[in-house]
Amino acid sequence: MGFFDRLKEGLAKTKEALVGKVTSIMTVFREIDDDLFEELEEALIQGDVGVETSMKLVQELRREAKALGLKNGEELLPVLKEIITRWLSEGMEPLRLVPGGVTVILVVGVNGVGKTTTIGKLAHHLREDQGLKVLLAAADTFRAAAIDQLKIWGERAGVPVVAHPEGGDPAAVAFDGIKTARETGADVVIIDTAGRLHNKTHLMEELRKIKRVIQREIADAPHETLLVLDATTGQNAVQQTKLFKEVAGVTGIALTKLDGTAKGGVVIAVKQQEQVPVKFIGVGEQMDDMQPFDPAAFAEALFAGQAGS
Repeated sequence: MGFFDRLKEGLAKTKEALVGKVTSIMTVFREIDDDLFEELEEALIQGDVGVETSMKLVQELRREAKALGLKNGEELLPVLKEIITRWLSEGMEPLRLVPGGVTVILVVGVNGVGKTTTIGKLAHHLREDQGLKVLLAAADTFRAAAIDQLKIWGERAGVPVVAHPEGGDPAAVAFDGIKTARETGADVVIIDTAGRLHNKTHLMEELRKIKRVIQREIADAPHETLLVLDATTGQNAVQQTKLFKEVAGVTGIALTKLDGTAKGGVVIAVKQQEQVPVKFIGVGEQMDDMQPFDPAAFAEALFAGQAGS
């Protein structure tokens, strides 16, 4: 099964919760009027697109329907799909990689979102699909389990892991990761960090310290700061993005567990409200189930099989 088929399968619950309701409304309300748009807005909100984003989406849909002279509710579906694709595509760039140098990727996120798993899958993608030499740095030194888990994922992905004992200085691990990368000719260093909550001030300070140490070694690093979000948390993902963007300068999102939730509409909310692009999505447990995010493929999978889409 190709990734697009897995994406369609993984988005089945979101499709039912979001697009299924939207399609029903557009079919019931044959005529385009205020009642249709009100029902549509409610369906989008229930589909975890969020209040603010749902209102903007319906507003834009109204404008485009009027400009195109649409009369029938079913004619709105392909327009909605096009708007979502356009929104998700704005500001999209591939993962920033430094040619001929060491690329540093800092990975942040709260505990339980699948951060370590995501790092392992990202390492696999960069090594297998892009032919890069990758190294992992276990800077989540607060939990011995986190270090052990990263080592296991490093073995699975076929990449080395730089680690210190539990309780060590995370910034020192980041430093050693970059030093080892230079010595061994690695192309990419992916640095794991402790699961940080907005009320854990000391952890946020630790994150700032890691970045200072990285920048002493490589002035324009980290080249990417990826925030791992769990799609099953719905609108909480938007709040997490807001907090980490302020503290860590997040450059992209890696969204996990899309296959286990009906709340995939949060992809649209995160991008539209916080203007942080989704760069990777995960739709399963396999090593290659974390892939670069393709907005057009996402919308196509979400709307697949719907009349008029």
